[in-house]
Amino acid sequence: MLVVAYNAWQRHPRGVPHEIGRDRPETRLTRAMVRILLAEDDDSMRTYLARALERSGYEVVAVETGAQAVPYIETDQFDLLLTDIVMPEMDGIELAQHAATVAPDMRIMFITGFAAVTLKAGKAVPQAKVLSKPFHLRDLVLEIDRMFGSSSMSGLN
Repeated sequence: MLVVAYNAWQRHPRGVPHEIGRDRPETRLTRAMVRILLAEDDDSMRTYLARALERSGYEVVAVETGAQAVPYIETDQFDLLLTDIVMPEMDGIELAQHAATVAPDMRIMFITGFAAVTLKAGKAVPQAKVLSKPFHLRDLVLEIDRMFGSSSMSGLN
């Protein structure tokens, strides 16, 4: 099950309209414009996702825990918070709730290997959905492209 939270954006921090339509290519964000904050406690998954998303053209800042992500959310601008749900110190749901308060324009996507937390995430962040591990990187990239109206040429087969 794919879980993605969409916030109602009025203006993008860099001046690009948030209501991006696929039928209006002039208003699409390019992948190079999309900044992703990745919070994932599994070292190999974090490294894999960060490298793969960077190779797909996104700008990625990767951290190990939700607590490490908080200062980035408070001092920098990101378009997407891509977070594991089950993490030490601060879980992804708490992180998403904090992000919604501090950076309400940031979109949120949860990833998890635990099906049971999907229900908890749905209740805590009702507009969110969850991408369950394992997932194919192509599906992740295509969903991010859809969120931002980016070109769907993922280059991933």
